[in-house]
Amino acid sequence: MRCNSVAVPQPQKYPWYALRTRPNHEKTAATVLAAKGYEFYLPSYKVRRRWSDRTVETTVPLFPGYLFCRFDSRLRRPIIVTPGVVSVVSFGTEPIAVPDSEIDAVETILASGLAAESCGLLQDGDRVRITRGFLEGLEGILLKKKSEWRFVVSVTLLQRSVSVEIDREWIAAVAPAGPQRALAGFA
Repeated sequence: MRCNSVAVPQPQKYPWYALRTRPNHEKTAATVLAAKGYEFYLPSYKVRRRWSDRTVETTVPLFPGYLFCRFDSRLRRPIIVTPGVVSVVSFGTEPIAVPDSEIDAVETILASGLAAESCGLLQDGDRVRITRGFLEGLEGILLKKKSEWRFVVSVTLLQRSVSVEIDREWIAAVAPAGPQRALAGFA
């Protein structure tokens, strides 16, 4: 769910910031932020939940306890006092912006229609680029889960990731950048 409001005049495009919310209050906070005129992004996906008598399909936040909002970091009081918002994700007292490229990658995956799911942050694995299909051009991590291949994009600041099943033929390895590779041209 993404909202582009116009109530608060924003002459420049502010960066995205991650907001930590009270448990299960992501939608409440997003609704209030939209009413205040802020642009927010609450990535979500559909999941099937099984109850004793039925199976229900519901929409849940991709990153439980978080949502994203564009605002001037010097004027964060209206954000902090929003019902449901606990804090702005910060390093010390300084809010940390989430790169637009990470938000765009998450949006692209969710818009692709492929079955996406939340997963923890990956520390190792092969860095890959998608060469075909809806996700062409995106870079992320390749993960093998049982007999399927999954493509993972991370929002580093939140230490969370989103993964989607892909066809192995859609990917190409991204060459690692390192001192040996850089010096190879001078030999």
